[in-house]
Amino acid sequence: MDINNLLWFIIIGFVAGWIATRLMRKSSIGLVGNIVVGVLGAVIGGYIFDFLRISASGLIGSLATAVVGAIVLLYLISLAKKI
Repeated sequence: MDINNLLWFIIIGFVAGWIATRLMRKSSIGLVGNIVVGVLGAVIGGYIFDFLRISASGLIGSLATAVVGAIVLLYLISLAKKI
């Protein structure tokens, strides 16, 4: 992975994390929190989309995949906090 791809991955991760925290009505988790949730969400979303045989390509597809995964991640975290 070259530096440009890494930067895009981090930018998409930040945006996805930010969107997911807003959609889930969570308090702000900060810049680093958004990046971590978004990047982990991209991985989770990739597995979900692959399992459901959904193809998402390009910038919008990558962002959608990351947002879906980030929402799932935030939901699982909220369930874990209740235990």
